[in-house]
Amino acid sequence: MTDKLRISLLQTDIEWENKSANLCSLREHLEGLRGKTDIAILPEMFSTGFGMRPETLAEPWQGETVATLKQWAADYGIALAGSYIALDNTLPARYANRAFFLTPQGDEHYYDKRHLFRMGGEDKHFQAGSARPIVRYKGWNILLLVCYDLRFPVWSRNAGNAYDLLIYVANWPAARRQAWDILLQARALENLSYVCGVNRTGTDGYGIPHNGGSKVISYHGKVLASVPDGQEGIATTSLDYTALQTFRKRFPAWMDADTFTLEA
Repeated sequence: MTDKLRISLLQTDIEWENKSANLCSLREHLEGLRGKTDIAILPEMFSTGFGMRPETLAEPWQGETVATLKQWAADYGIALAGSYIALDNTLPARYANRAFFLTPQGDEHYYDKRHLFRMGGEDKHFQAGSARPIVRYKGWNILLLVCYDLRFPVWSRNAGNAYDLLIYVANWPAARRQAWDILLQARALENLSYVCGVNRTGTDGYGIPHNGGSKVISYHGKVLASVPDGQEGIATTSLDYTALQTFRKRFPAWMDADTFTLEA
């Protein structure tokens, strides 16, 4: 059990549909983080940008992107989280906006984004996931969700304190930045959990600007670390497991939460 968990937010300007350039940039960041963090968190679709051409950009789980990330997780001793455009080898082909959590020990965890952003046509190109796996890492329970999932509190609900850290990886446009800030704080407060949101910066291939807003928020709703708006950068902070559990015992609002059943 690791009482203090170090997490790093990598707020990057994604090169549109340029996997090699984005992987090269990531490696440079990881070089600087060696020995300084436990988890490095990347934006949604970190290697391509939020593109709607999965038939061209998708890769199977044993493809180059995941294989490279697995090797780097081992080489640098850092768990890596983010999402990429995934291909399932089915007929007809199935594409997913797939989040990943890859550990230095070789463990692999995946989550297919449940809430597809219909206003951007994501629902026309990708298939939604139905499972919500919780990752166990260094004694912490971690829930990894993707972008638009942030708007749906039921899917993020921390029933019975099932997780300790909630991560959202995103390509959240600057035009809706206020919602990003408010909802991240709300998820932390209502779920009595640390919440981390990592967003990209720069302008994507559709001309849509993103201004970041990557941050870590405590179970008190306070910002513990953030990356400056509108620029690439990294922020690292340490989360305290004992302090979280102490607060949950002192303020057990989770015991009064309403019960419900989710349908796929």
